[in-house]
Amino acid sequence: MTRRDRIVVVGAGAAGLRAAERVRELGFDGDLVIVGDEPRRPYHRPAVSKQLLYGAARPHETTMPAFVDLDAQWRLGTAATQLEADRRVVHLPGGEEMRYDGLVIATGLVPRHLPGAPRHDPRVRVLRTAGDAAAIKRVIAANDQPVVVIGTGFTGCDVAASARHLGRDVTMIGRSNGLVGDAFGQEIGRRLIRLHTKHRTRLALGTQVRNWITTKDSLALHLTDGQLLVAGCVVLAIGSVPSTTWLRGSGLVIEDGVLCESTCFASGVSDVVVAGDVARWPNLRFDEVPRRVEHWINAVEMGRAAAENLMAGRMSAVPFTPLPRVWSTQYGVR
Repeated sequence: MTRRDRIVVVGAGAAGLRAAERVRELGFDGDLVIVGDEPRRPYHRPAVSKQLLYGAARPHETTMPAFVDLDAQWRLGTAATQLEADRRVVHLPGGEEMRYDGLVIATGLVPRHLPGAPRHDPRVRVLRTAGDAAAIKRVIAANDQPVVVIGTGFTGCDVAASARHLGRDVTMIGRSNGLVGDAFGQEIGRRLIRLHTKHRTRLALGTQVRNWITTKDSLALHLTDGQLLVAGCVVLAIGSVPSTTWLRGSGLVIEDGVLCESTCFASGVSDVVVAGDVARWPNLRFDEVPRRVEHWINAVEMGRAAAENLMAGRMSAVPFTPLPRVWSTQYGVR
């Protein structure tokens, strides 16, 4: 990379910020542009389902610092609309074309939608951003009815714990008979069930929503096991999908995330690297099967590794082989 070059980072989350930071640490002194679809600078995403949701932190307190002078052009509130990899151009709203010499894709995830859910109802929410957390908090505060969380993964468990922290009755609904699925095994699942039960979170496991009934005052959910739940707020936490719609037609392989080589380079190109939740790559520490890892620590480490390899070039790049790890805090238990 030379003084005349431009690196564009699409995605202003943890992976994008750390990638931008790393290229500056490595001496890149060309143009650096960071494009993000949210109107604010990168923040600690784990706080969305915890401190922001139950009010222990204000949004500005969760902003992630940059540890070097980025000297970057920030294009916030701007969602990339298309990539022409052969022309090295990222398309932005309004017909703007942004040329790049190196591109970091770090667009993360978007919440999965639940078929049949009345998403038009403002009491039915998803959780991805700080804005989503604020909206859920407002809905909960607007009535004194129970909160229902659909989904028993990490996000669902976090939201349930935060709603209990606010003093609300909470029910978690899940198709499986345990918590956090098969990600961490039955023993951790059993411990989490005991933890949530101890804090009086109601668990409706092995079932799902059959019908929705909406009224002016509440939402009712009829479950496949015959239960009828009444709620003032329903949070959909049934997982996420990679944010790759803008990459259609780019030539990149985008089934279940952007397919990468072990070095974070997008498969088949020499000037595009991918980092964070949106990346699907083979971790050669284990095997050659491409997988995605949807955790904050991985986003930070992969952002830095992708930047290092982009600066080194595809022929000199080294495999990214982390030991995946994750944590969560629920009811004060880490």
